[in-house]
Amino acid sequence: MKSVKYILAGILFGIIMTKSEALSWFRIYEMFRFESFQMYGIIGTAVVLGVISVFLIKKMHWKDSEHQPILFKDKEPPYTKYIIGGTIFGLGWALTGACPGPMFVNLGYGYLTMAIVIVGALLGTFLYGLIKDKLPH
Repeated sequence: MKSVKYILAGILFGIIMTKSEALSWFRIYEMFRFESFQMYGIIGTAVVLGVISVFLIKKMHWKDSEHQPILFKDKEPPYTKYIIGGTIFGLGWALTGACPGPMFVNLGYGYLTMAIVIVGALLGTFLYGLIKDKLPH
């Protein structure tokens, strides 16, 4: 019964992704060709909500679902790893037409070929887990 709120959040996320057309390959294609503002508006909204959420988490000392404090590391990160990771993420996004959230929404929407993309994403995540100790962080 505890997971009902997560299932409902997932359903709401799927509805929002569908209605905003964020899972449309054509909308993603338009974004990468700088032909439409729609996806940038969606991403910008997500960034603003993320900033507000982090601010509130820090200010109100919110806790996670297991009632543990949510902590943020405030050290200055090296940006090289973000540039490399973002490039890999962006290439995957451009090639598949979906980022991780919409992959599952597209599968639920009936696009069964997204199962191949999901398997590839899970395999890549698994392989990263195997070699992460050997990579510079």
